[in-house]
Amino acid sequence: MAAAGGEERRLLAQRLKAAVHYSVGCLCQEVEEDKAVQFSKQSIAAISEITFRQCEIFARDLEMFARHAKRTTVTTEDVKLLARRSNSLLKYITQKSEELASSNMEQKEKKKKKSSAAKGERTPGEQEAAVTEN
Repeated sequence: MAAAGGEERRLLAQRLKAAVHYSVGCLCQEVEEDKAVQFSKQSIAAISEITFRQCEIFARDLEMFARHAKRTTVTTEDVKLLARRSNSLLKYITQKSEELASSNMEQKEKKKKKSSAAKGERTPGEQEAAVTEN
C-alpha cells in the first residue's frame, strides 16, 4: 500500500516538474522576444530545476509556519512571513492580500443582502431609512 502511495507521489512530482519546465520555457521565450537574447535548452532545464527545488523549500517552510502556529492551513500571514526578505515581494503580497480581503468582504455583503431580500427581511440600512421616513 505504501509503495502505491510513493509511486503516486513520484508521478505527481514528475507532472509538476513538467509543468514548471513548460512555464519556464514560455517565460524564457517572452524574454527572448523582448530582450533579443537566447536561452539554451540546458539553461532552461537548469532554471526549471532550481525553480522546482525552491518551490519545494517554500512549501516545506509554509507548512512549518502553519504547524508552528498550531494550524493545519497555510494563511496569507505565512506567505508574508516567507516573503519577508524581499521588500518588493512582501509589499506586493500584502497589497494583493488586502485586495482579496476587501473583495471577500464585498462578496459576503452581497450574499447577505441577497439572502435578506429573499427572506423578505430588511438590511440594517433599509431599516434605518424606514424608521427615518416614519
